[in-house]
Amino acid sequence: MGRRAWIVMAAVSAALAAGCGGPSRPLFTGAAGFPAPVPLPVDLAGAGDPYFPTYGNGGYDVSAYDLKIKYDPASDQLTGVATVTATAKADLAKFHLDLHGLTVDKVTVDGAAATSTRDGDELIITPGAPLANGKEFVAVVAYGGVPKAIKAPDLGVTGFLTTHDGAFTLGEPESATTWFPVNDHPKDKALYTIELTVPTQLEAISNGLLDGRTAQGAWTSWKWRVTSPMAPYLATFVIGDYRLVEGTHKGKPVLTAVAETLPKGEIDKAMASTTEIVDFLEQYFGPYPFDAYGGIVIDDERVRYALETQTRPVYSDAFWSRGANTIVVAHELAHQWFGDSVSVQAWQHIWLNEGFATYAQWLWGEKLGVSTVQEEFDSRYDDPGSRIWDIAPGAPGADNIFSGSVYERGGMTLHALRKQVGDEKFFEILKTWASEQRDGNVTTTEFIALAERVSGQQLDTLFQKWLFEVGRPAQ
Repeated sequence: MGRRAWIVMAAVSAALAAGCGGPSRPLFTGAAGFPAPVPLPVDLAGAGDPYFPTYGNGGYDVSAYDLKIKYDPASDQLTGVATVTATAKADLAKFHLDLHGLTVDKVTVDGAAATSTRDGDELIITPGAPLANGKEFVAVVAYGGVPKAIKAPDLGVTGFLTTHDGAFTLGEPESATTWFPVNDHPKDKALYTIELTVPTQLEAISNGLLDGRTAQGAWTSWKWRVTSPMAPYLATFVIGDYRLVEGTHKGKPVLTAVAETLPKGEIDKAMASTTEIVDFLEQYFGPYPFDAYGGIVIDDERVRYALETQTRPVYSDAFWSRGANTIVVAHELAHQWFGDSVSVQAWQHIWLNEGFATYAQWLWGEKLGVSTVQEEFDSRYDDPGSRIWDIAPGAPGADNIFSGSVYERGGMTLHALRKQVGDEKFFEILKTWASEQRDGNVTTTEFIALAERVSGQQLDTLFQKWLFEVGRPAQ
């Protein structure tokens, strides 16, 4: 996600950083063998994330979502059919999906009628017959209604947001629940097909590959396909009047969209730089991990951030309120490797997303001649009163996952690692991490172990002081 500190019209997120202080003692100790996370028992309601215990669900693993959605901007009515293919990871008499603010009309499991009940945002499904551990099953949920956004103290309102001519979906760590039934946690990644049926005069843009558009009278269906596993919060769509630019790069399709209400100029140039920036980042991170490129710029005062929605990041137009800006594009494109392809196992580890993307924007800024990576590091280190020293980025707490420490001190941690192991080993670490963990879910423990393996050095002291202690680390 692009930090709001980049946006000149929004305040730096000091309130987040002030939400709670960092830990009073080290949270992560040990020599070469860092302790593995403690296994959590299966809990149908909740995926076992200590920061957000109600997010996601246990007992099964989703392999694919097939979503067919029709949206009428005139009435704000959404109707959908979600086909969820999953495998039971325990003997299940029932299972849960997450769904916010929409009404369920019918549920089947493996073609047979199933019953469903609601407990807040929990959709509890009881199949006609229990599901045995290891069984693949297919749940089909027909649903609809007027979608409702989610109030998020850090970002305002997120999820499904209506506009004057359409709608869009966006938000982290939660947004998918507002438009389809889902196992809403990044550790349950899946493949997606998303068919959006909208009034013919509008565009409907989502993630991945565009498999075609089919007109049916006053309505047109846009069919999108995501061919690499995707975390639910990275799924998005925008419906409205957008100017599209389509092309190819290295044999892969490129599609960018900019709201027609925005003037042509710097925004369009920034979107056109997408593939150039990807090529630059490949030098440091290895091959781009997906089969499509793109970006979307929306015109909406409620959104003052950018989000790394897979293959097609979404940006607020506010990033260009003072002219040219490709730094934010570099940040969100870096997330395609770190955050999207390599995703967190739990939200505590979000520095593995944001610290890496922040470091990438510093690399791009150095390439542009704006400032060197060392200058970016020094400017922050030389401010001993900064709030980034008050929070440990490796364990920021649920209230501070978007704090400046996670972004800036996270990036500084990587630079401290680079200075410790040298450029050759450092960039080998980044490429190896992206390659070995592609399409997977990761923890900080695993990154530390890999950095030690590749570098041949003991790095527990470095990571302890940079990630898990408050206060400015001594150099």
